[in-house]
This record gives sequence, C-alpha cells and structure tokens, in this order.
Amino acid sequence: MLSIVILAAGQGIRMRSQVPKVMHLLAGRTLLEHVYIAASRLRSRRIHVVYGSGGDQVPKAHPGLDVSWVEQRRQLGTGHAVMQVIDDIPANDTVMVLYGDVPLITFETLDQLEEAARESDLCLLTSMLDDPHGYGRILRNDRGGILGIVEEKDASDAEREICEVNTGMMAVRSRLLKHWLGNLGTHNAQGEFYLTDIVRMAVDEEAVINSTSADSPTEVHGVNTKAQLAELERYYQLIQAHQLMSQGVTLRDPARFDMRGDLEVGSDVVIDVNVVIEGSVSIGNNVQIGPNCLIRDADIGDDVQIFANSVIDNAVIGARGRIGPFSRIRPHTRLSEGVHVGNFVELKNAEVGEDGRINHLSYVGDAEIGRAANIGAGTITCNFDGANKHKTIIGDDVFVGSDTQLVAPVRVGDGATIGAGTTVTRDVEAGALAISRVEQRAVKGWKRPKKQ
Repeated sequence: MLSIVILAAGQGIRMRSQVPKVMHLLAGRTLLEHVYIAASRLRSRRIHVVYGSGGDQVPKAHPGLDVSWVEQRRQLGTGHAVMQVIDDIPANDTVMVLYGDVPLITFETLDQLEEAARESDLCLLTSMLDDPHGYGRILRNDRGGILGIVEEKDASDAEREICEVNTGMMAVRSRLLKHWLGNLGTHNAQGEFYLTDIVRMAVDEEAVINSTSADSPTEVHGVNTKAQLAELERYYQLIQAHQLMSQGVTLRDPARFDMRGDLEVGSDVVIDVNVVIEGSVSIGNNVQIGPNCLIRDADIGDDVQIFANSVIDNAVIGARGRIGPFSRIRPHTRLSEGVHVGNFVELKNAEVGEDGRINHLSYVGDAEIGRAANIGAGTITCNFDGANKHKTIIGDDVFVGSDTQLVAPVRVGDGATIGAGTTVTRDVEAGALAISRVEQRAVKGWKRPKKQ
C-alpha cells in the first residue's frame, strides 16, 4: 500500500514574507494545493502533510484537504520532518515523499515514480537541468548505479558540474525508511537531518536502488523566491492556454491570459487579452469576451458578448446576453436570455427577465425585473436603509425613465411607466404612469455668485 508524505513546514526565508511558503498562490491555488491535487489521484492509504512554520496557519488555510496533519515544531531538516510521521505508517507500506513547494508536479510523473518503486527498496525522482544551481547532485558509479546525493553547499567543484539533480521526491519501503531515519546525523553544513543521506545508507547496505526522471525539468522546480513563483505562474498559464486552444478556443494572445480555477468551454469561443478566469466557470458556444475582463464562478450561456473591462462574479448570464463595457455583475445575479447590461451598470442579487435592458450608469440590487423591461440611465434601487436590505420588484414590459430612484420595498406592476427623475416610494399599479417632479421655476434677474 502507498502512504504519501508532503513536506510543508518551511518558512521560505527568501520569499521575504510572513506567510508560510506553501500558502503562496499559483494560478489561484496554494502551492500545497497543487501538490495535493496531483497526489490525491494516486491510490494511497493516507496523505500526511508535515507543517511547522507559521503554526497552524497552513492547516487552517486548507480545511478541505483530506489529509493527516502532522506538526514539525522545530525545523531540523527534511529527514527530521519525515521522522514526525514515520511511526504512523505501516511497516509494509511504500512511503512517497513529496514537497509542498513543488507545485507543477504531475500525476503522471508520480504514477511513474510509484511504478518504478515496486521493483526497488528506494526509488528517486531525478531531473537533468542545464542550470543545476541550488539542487543536490546525483552521484553515480561508472556503471550508472547511484552512490548518493550531495547537497550543493557540501559539494566539491567537480560535483557541482553534475547536471543530474535530486528533486527530493522519492519512494521508499517503510520499514527500511524507519531504520535509515534512525541513523541520520547532522554532520553537514546546515547542521540538519538530511533525508538524502539515506541514499548512501542504502548503498552501503546494498539495497535495491532505482530512479526515474520527470518528463519536464520545470515540473520539478521548487519555489524559493517570488521571482521563481512568477516564472512558474507564467509557465503554468501558458500550458493552460495551449490546452484551451487545442479545444478550439481562440486566445488573442496566450501570454496574456490567466486561468485560476476550472473552465468548461464550448466551441467557437474567442477571448481577448488580459482576461482572468477564477473559480469554476462554464462558457457556452459562440461566446466573445473582450479585453481586461474578470469572470469568477460564473455560468455564461451561448452567443453571449462580454465587452471590455467587465466583471462577472458568481452570476448566471443567459444566452444572447450583452454585457459591458465596464459592467459589474455581482454575486447571485441571474440574467435570462437576451438581457443587455451596458456601460457602468452594477447588478447585485438581481434577476432580470428575458430581453431586459439596463444599458447605462445604473445600480440594481436586491431586485426582480420582469421580461422586456427597460431601465433608464442613472436608475438606482435604494435597497439598504442603513440596517436591512429590501427588495424591488419590477414587472414585465415596464419602462423606467432616467434618473429614477426606487426606494425599496416597492413593487411596479406590469406595463407601468415611470417618468424620468421620479422617486418611487409607493407601489405602482400595472399600466399606470408614475411621476414625481418639482415644478420648474424661472427666477428673473438672478445674479450668479462671484468670488470675493
């Protein structure tokens, strides 16, 4: 049986942050989440996460992970981290050790590591790097057999020329791992318990040692600095962009697209530059999205056009809709088919019926609007009285003139008309005209004030 241990205790001093390293985000998920998602696809007895730096910040930030949390109160190296959990792992298991700051590791590579480990006592995941700076080097004999791993700080000049590096990830027989951990010492430049020292012990005891390599060197890159995090972000985003294009999506510039969640997409979708997808998003067929838009946790129907600089957050946009430019669709808004929401319009917790129109400079919150209603420019639903939210209900085929205030709770019947500049404080009957305006006056001879 396989037991998985993810090491996630480091602070990451070079990140220059009070946030534990594994909690930094890549594509909208923490580094640890990325590793967990890949590992959780393997059939394992249990996933253990060893945390330490930052106290219980890491467990609290990941309440949805199905893992056993194990605290490493003193960070004394990778070997010491594994010591914290080894007693909880059955002796007959294989232990796979992963790192919470290596976010691009894939299920396919981990599956390959598990497969290679079946024929060995110890299996290492290695990688060939053009620039191996910062990584431990793999030492081999003339026949290619593994002799050990030397950390860069302890390596000689000749050893630093080696390009095959240790990724830190390995799979080990549990009973042997426990035995080797008990023999670890701290005779190295850092004064820590190096997990990699078990490789030399395995060689000395003539254990069966195997290795396998990741398909892509970037897949096993760790994150130690903000610059490295940014590099992996762009690499990851480009992979996602190419996957979408292989599904038929047109991206005007794949280098200027960010997906920070999950996207289900139909055919003939066109996405302009600087669009950000967050959370869980579904986009139908023949959808066009203009530049600089944010779409989060939304369902976009067929034949929708989203114009530049619009935000759609936790909302449903029906087929044939037109959104923007500069529209903000806030949570719990549902637009039926054919709804137009124009420039500088904000909707929140609103339902708009088929073929509704809210085209200019309006705020509609906590409202139900019927089919074919037209909301004029500058309209506001006054839904908050300072303590509680109230609802505005507007029927079918209602015409609301510009610069109207609807003071909730209020109801406007089907076919009603509200004159421009009206403040609606009482219900309006179906088919009626509501109008409230101060009589216009002209003051003859009035002199405009001048500065003294």
